[in-house]
Amino acid sequence: MPNTFGKIFKLTTFGESHGAAVGGVVDGCPSNFKLDFNLIQKELDRRKPGQSSITTQRKETDKVEFLSGIFEGKTTGAPIGFIIKNENQNPKDYENLKNLFRPSHADYTYQKKFGIRDYRGGGRSSARETVARVVGGAIAKQILSKQNISITAFVSQVGEIKLNKCYKELDFSKIEKNAIRCPDEATAKKMLEKIDKIKNAGDSIGGIIKCVIKNVPAGIGEPVFYKLQAQLANAMLGINAVKGFDYGSGFENVEKKGSEINDLFVFKNNKVTTLTNYSGGIQGGISNGEDIYFRIAFKPTATILKPQKTLSTNEKAVGFTAQGKHDPCVLPRAVPIVEAMSAMVLLDNLLINNAYSK
Repeated sequence: MPNTFGKIFKLTTFGESHGAAVGGVVDGCPSNFKLDFNLIQKELDRRKPGQSSITTQRKETDKVEFLSGIFEGKTTGAPIGFIIKNENQNPKDYENLKNLFRPSHADYTYQKKFGIRDYRGGGRSSARETVARVVGGAIAKQILSKQNISITAFVSQVGEIKLNKCYKELDFSKIEKNAIRCPDEATAKKMLEKIDKIKNAGDSIGGIIKCVIKNVPAGIGEPVFYKLQAQLANAMLGINAVKGFDYGSGFENVEKKGSEINDLFVFKNNKVTTLTNYSGGIQGGISNGEDIYFRIAFKPTATILKPQKTLSTNEKAVGFTAQGKHDPCVLPRAVPIVEAMSAMVLLDNLLINNAYSK
């Protein structure tokens, strides 16, 4: 199903950018689990628009309303239905886009595939849909936390400005201390100045988010066609504006020799471990017990406030200038989405792994 993610722990989402609401159904959630609704809302608040000067100023409270699958604060094992109402609908902002294809958007491809498209903010193709993913991921994160599995994402690059430190050198408690969600204060300041300059010019900028997953037990993931890294890549590449994924030492491996990047096994502190972790915690498509870490590349937001040329729906050359409210950089609001998708992948695989347990 094209609108469903997962095999056992499943999330199906629905809704459009400027429709009545966005929502979802979580199926396969373990029963009798007490949910912290404040933590779920906190995750939504990290993703919501209007939270700082470098995000879109669309005003949405993003309050989630649960409709089913929860009784007396606990999951029942039944499908968990929920909605988040769209409070700031402004279809008129998109009237000038009704009869044209925006550069680097899904307008043309949706029209070719479905023969119809919702031009109001991109409809279903809008990143507004990811609000439902954050709800599913927030539930998954709470279940994983009971097994001491933590998932932390942060912005490591904006344009040419890079955070050139290993994640082990960083204080993750500083991630939420600034609007860009970078755990290094000096680098964060430069990133924010860069985005502000880009925004004032009516343009946009991309960058990289890093994610670190700790305390995943060895043996999680499937060999051959459903390798753990492939599932994570699929989850990340399904996020709006994502253009690339690598894990462990990634593309840097091409410059190294095997003798330089092989992770040697040792027995330490009464367990099998590796001296290094160039593999990024995954070998043969299965977790090895070390930290799982990866990077996701995000392109600049496709909607910019500069005049552009494109084609109309009747294939005539036209000029236009976008209106409405848009992010000059998607990275800070994408951080909780990356964590949410990672959490659903991990929980799904842990549940699948139960099938192998005796």
